[in-house]
Amino acid sequence: MRAAHSRARHQNDPRRILTDPLAPKILRLDSGDLPPLPDDPTDLYGIRFLAARSRFAEDVLAAAVATGTRQLVVLGAGLDTFAYRNPHAGLRVFEVDHPATQVWKRQQLAAAGVGIPSSVTFAPVDFERDSLAGAMASAGLDRDRPVFFFWLGVTPYLTRDAVLATLRFMAGHSGPVQVVFDYYGEAPSTLSPRLRAVREAAAKLVAELGEPWLTCFTPEDIADELRAMGLDRVDDLVGRELIARYIDGPVPDADPVGGRVILAGRTTTP
Repeated sequence: MRAAHSRARHQNDPRRILTDPLAPKILRLDSGDLPPLPDDPTDLYGIRFLAARSRFAEDVLAAAVATGTRQLVVLGAGLDTFAYRNPHAGLRVFEVDHPATQVWKRQQLAAAGVGIPSSVTFAPVDFERDSLAGAMASAGLDRDRPVFFFWLGVTPYLTRDAVLATLRFMAGHSGPVQVVFDYYGEAPSTLSPRLRAVREAAAKLVAELGEPWLTCFTPEDIADELRAMGLDRVDDLVGRELIARYIDGPVPDADPVGGRVILAGRTTTP
């Protein structure tokens, strides 16, 4: 819900990074119902980071589609709307999420009058308990053809073992594979007292909501893990550098969690 609200509020941003007209609609909000963008630089940074990570993933996907990729897997889809504004003819989209979350999302879509395209396939799975491979096989993913994965806003909430097991599933794909995912870096020792307090408050909030942050990585750690899996391309982007790709002017260093985005892939068969 927080991610969806951030994408919806971002539609009123004069420095818009991601155009997503369905973001307010899936929440059944009119543009006038959305609160104004925050004055606090950390809150504004967070909204723009969520927009930038989605924009980046969608841009890289477009390049992959242009070279023949016709399968997209959205892991931990939540209230993401890409599948319902997908501009790519012939691209099949698999939405993977917890069964209860998928039921709720479909209710939200129906209430908002957003139809489910025939290109969308739902694959219910609990990342901590179920077999992702089994769920994707049942959904009809072709492991021999190129595939692209979106995995945004998920890894901090899983155990390290679950994160790495999911990445190994992706890396084990027989055909060419690419994934865009984000992660939280280790808390830098140089955090200002204000940002440290923000981080601690945010961690306390998500824990109280029953979704505590469980996993973070250093850039060197996650890169080593990915290359050991056979993913020979690893592009790791600092959050503020990613935002700066899409807006003019300086981006404040206002990130309390060290959010980063990785594009990893392999263009050959393993």
